Amino acid sequence: MVTLQSAESALKNVYLGVVANQLNVNANPLLAKIKRSSKDVWGKEIRKLAPFGINGGIGAGSETATLPKSSGNSYVQFSAELKNLYGKIELSDKAIRASANNMGAFVNLLSDEMEGLVKASAFNLGRMLYGDGTGLLATVKSASGKVVTCDKVNNLIEGMLVDIYTNDSLTKAQLKIIYVDRVNKTFTFEGEATISENDKVYVQGSKGYEISGLGKIFDSSASSIYGVSKETYPWLKPYISAPEAEQEISDILIQEAIDSLEFNNDSQINFISTSAVVRRAYQKYLSACKRNIDIMQLEGGFQTISHNGIPVVADRFVDDDKMYLLNTNDFTLHELCDWKWLEGEDGRILKQNADQPTYSATLVKYAELICDKPCGQAMLTKIKSTITE
Repeated sequence: MVTLQSAESALKNVYLGVVANQLNVNANPLLAKIKRSSKDVWGKEIRKLAPFGINGGIGAGSETATLPKSSGNSYVQFSAELKNLYGKIELSDKAIRASANNMGAFVNLLSDEMEGLVKASAFNLGRMLYGDGTGLLATVKSASGKVVTCDKVNNLIEGMLVDIYTNDSLTKAQLKIIYVDRVNKTFTFEGEATISENDKVYVQGSKGYEISGLGKIFDSSASSIYGVSKETYPWLKPYISAPEAEQEISDILIQEAIDSLEFNNDSQINFISTSAVVRRAYQKYLSACKRNIDIMQLEGGFQTISHNGIPVVADRFVDDDKMYLLNTNDFTLHELCDWKWLEGEDGRILKQNADQPTYSATLVKYAELICDKPCGQAMLTKIKSTITE
């Protein structure tokens, strides 16, 4: 007979390992390339020494000259707080009782809930990889009734609960998105809310609490990163190609950035991420040049095209005119632990919701993404969505 205890046992012993693997490897091709570590976690924060430059104790001279002066490696200490990542499932008491004498129905019930949790968590993790840590999803351009037009909608999906901010003040919490029109860049919401131009859209309760993704690294307006001044240490500034006019994608444009990173910053690019429209433009460029389009198989079952053996991955969370060139060896997802169920003092993970005939369980991970060498990464912007033949 199925009970709450057997449900908890299944969540702990059967589903947790599978879910953790799917979120760590299969959630996003970029995430699958980033190493994970708990080595530099101290309490609630990460403190990490990042080397830069080379050992200065080298030189040449005569056989009787003074030996070179020693000068050890140079380091700067990064510090960042661990971010709290959550995923929640909910089971009704009625559904549990209805499947109490039917193990197959119970397994289907749990499997459906876990599949939904994995899908939502994978979407959220993939989005945060390209975010700036603020949790900003979109900026409102206009609103008419329940239909809101935004500057972009690639971070939005049906079922998402969002907060609306006006001038940094919360004006509507947990607004549910019921439809996203990705062609016209609008979303339709459920319920009542007053939304105006320039309002900001964030994931519910997440403003300022997300992991520091690529948006943080390439934020040229920020004076510091990981608690270190960019003015004091200019090598914290990445390569950014931001011309005044739009530029066409080409092997030369990509190679120029790769060469700069390799010869100036000793960085070996092994991953290229871009938007779907830029990838199509690159494929069109290859076809126009009578080039074969090579297909690569990536970890996690992802397939993609390549540039000189470097995977070129299209990701929905990359803005339409951008391309990132990354050395993923410089990135580490620092974590206190892998995905775990939030447990009470009694060890229970399924808890009854207050005044409701439902039970919920929460998946949690405490982590932060850090790039040891921001200057070894590049971003190309203002790329045309088509090329001139």
